[in-house]
Amino acid sequence: MALDEIARTAGVANATLYRHFPTRTELIIAVYSSEVSELDHLAKRLMNADDPDRALAEWLRAFVRHVADKRELALALPDEPRGQRGALFADWHDAMNAAAGMLLARAQAADAARREIDARDLLALATGIALTGLPGDRTERLLALARQGYAN
Repeated sequence: MALDEIARTAGVANATLYRHFPTRTELIIAVYSSEVSELDHLAKRLMNADDPDRALAEWLRAFVRHVADKRELALALPDEPRGQRGALFADWHDAMNAAAGMLLARAQAADAARREIDARDLLALATGIALTGLPGDRTERLLALARQGYAN
């Protein structure tokens, strides 16, 4: 989608959009970074939830929705010779690993999650669920099966 069309859809003037995001790549980075930040903020809020098991399950559900809904946005970033896309992906993956890791550690400390599992395991499983493209009820079933697998 061209920046002019994005501006029209957003109801802002072209100049406003171009002033903040001179290129389509910069706009995509800003939008996707915002989405990753939302997942990070959710993880931090869920750290105060009463039930660590439910908190982890809620965050994984949000992560699955994120991957299912935003994957194409991330893949729309051009792979530049400077390697910016790879560096951004690494930063975003690190943020998601940290968020999942905190919630998993809390669930493990409460004896609600198996100790041999790490955040990368959960994120790989959740990503696989997201990429199935199944409707919401089937996704929920898969998440429930995953929860049974990581629960103590």
